[in-house]
Amino acid sequence: MLRNTRTPAMCAIIVTVFAAGGPVCAQGYPVKPVRVVIPWPAGGSNDIAGRLILQRLSAALGQQFVVDNRPGAAGSIGADVVAKAPADGYTLMVHSTTHVGNATLYKNLPYDVIKDFSAVAFLAAQPSVLVVHPALPVKSVRELIALAKKRPDQMLYASAGNGSAPHLNMTLFASLTGTRLVHVPYKGGRPRSPRWSRAKRRS
Repeated sequence: MLRNTRTPAMCAIIVTVFAAGGPVCAQGYPVKPVRVVIPWPAGGSNDIAGRLILQRLSAALGQQFVVDNRPGAAGSIGADVVAKAPADGYTLMVHSTTHVGNATLYKNLPYDVIKDFSAVAFLAAQPSVLVVHPALPVKSVRELIALAKKRPDQMLYASAGNGSAPHLNMTLFASLTGTRLVHVPYKGGRPRSPRWSRAKRRS
């Protein structure tokens, strides 16, 4: 996502930056390092996808695209930083579909999802996968639903935060199956991974 701007230079950059082999626009953008806010923790899917693309942009355009991770509140903390930045093309944001969902989940966001941002490019897509711990005595979704109904309000599931895609997916799952699950929100995908948790305990 890009801070909303309507200047002709930025319209050209949107095409030039993402068109392989295309010429650099007359204005010479970028003439200084570009700040890229990723409103999720380092190591998560948004962060990894963003860094891979930004490395290529830095090499192609000869300027640094500097990542600024601002996790929390399902990405709305980082999005607020971008919304308040100058609309000069030097503050970008790599976000997920959660950015759009936040507009319907939170009544008092400090920014307007539609008016304050302009979409630049679709970077990546990822599937949602339902998994359980090997110790859980289930081998299918049907068995998981049956166990959850036997244990209302006892089975926990983790997500990347309130309003994130995993949270909404599981909320829909619980609604459709008539189960009562307990949501455990984290600040992003990486902090909720088992390896991260073990590393934190060891430290």
